[in-house]
Amino acid sequence: MSVKIVATNKKAKFNYNIIEKFEAGIELKGTEVKSIRKGKLNLSDGFVSIEKGEIFLKQVHISPYEQGNIFNVDPLRIRKLLLHKKEIVYLLGQVKLKGYAIIPLCAYFSYGKVKIEIALVQGKKNYDKRADMAKKDQLRNIDRAIKNFNNKER
Repeated sequence: MSVKIVATNKKAKFNYNIIEKFEAGIELKGTEVKSIRKGKLNLSDGFVSIEKGEIFLKQVHISPYEQGNIFNVDPLRIRKLLLHKKEIVYLLGQVKLKGYAIIPLCAYFSYGKVKIEIALVQGKKNYDKRADMAKKDQLRNIDRAIKNFNNKER
């Protein structure tokens, strides 16, 4: 499978519990694809909203292409995502009934097409974040102890 990851939302796993993931195409204009190929994409502030049966990606910054001159578009413009109707209806139901949010996780090229991985998420509380940091710290300490133990044996 030909997949090249261009950008990831690094804070997503820290701030949210990921419930379910979806792959969506994205509707781009002009030189945006060239800019994405260069890695000029920022997903960190992005979110997804559903309006009138269509799904849109908002607050995702795609920097203007340097050689694009008059053909460049607004970096923060709203972009339409391409999903099946059943998936959009399912996501809308989950957002309305359970209060979940939809955010972009990563952007990648799959067989020459730009794809966005979006996720149905639930926000974490501060104590959940602290627990995750403590668990990560414990695992790091365990790995360090094992490494030191293995080095002493030699």
